[in-house]
Amino acid sequence: MTESSGIGTIGLDQQTIVFDSTEHMVQSLGANDEALKIIEAAYPEVSLHVRGNELSISGAAPAVALTHRLVTEVRVLARSQTKVTPQLLEQLITMLRDQTAPRPAEVLTQNILSSRGRTIRPKTLNQKNYVDAIDRNTIVFGIGPAGTGKTYLAMAKAVQALQQKEVNRIILTRPAVEAGERLGFLPGTLSDKIDPYLRPSTTPCTT
Repeated sequence: MTESSGIGTIGLDQQTIVFDSTEHMVQSLGANDEALKIIEAAYPEVSLHVRGNELSISGAAPAVALTHRLVTEVRVLARSQTKVTPQLLEQLITMLRDQTAPRPAEVLTQNILSSRGRTIRPKTLNQKNYVDAIDRNTIVFGIGPAGTGKTYLAMAKAVQALQQKEVNRIILTRPAVEAGERLGFLPGTLSDKIDPYLRPSTTPCTT
């Protein structure tokens, strides 16, 4: 629940966010209100005050509106058992700068696969676009730096399709060609250099 009221000065505003419980507030703002320090650093035009389960936001109206949106997204993520970390807050602040982008909570709470208490979800808007493209198309080319989730998310979607009986098996393939690396830079004998390129192609992995 939120409350909003003007504070009598043009260009200024004040809004209050009421959390469901003390536990929910700690999940959202972290121990010792560590999230508030990050938010105040991102939006220096606002002042944040906590009283009980209420967070009061006051200051320049545009910054108050942005801060209100940010905390609202954080509350939704906390309810979905997403751990609110400083890195996540920085990511939310960046995502909210794009007014045309979907709500961050919609991006970061889209479950792809759950197993042994762990859930795989997109962590950025581009990852969500990638996952949505896999849903819409038969073939998708993912291009990007290492570590951006191209293979990880594709495999998660493949396992999801297998579990939902949309496909009968998963086949992993890899061409026996260089992909930007040079064989000469790899350590070991000639066989050690070649095997990583040949093994996936000669023995597909099926599930």
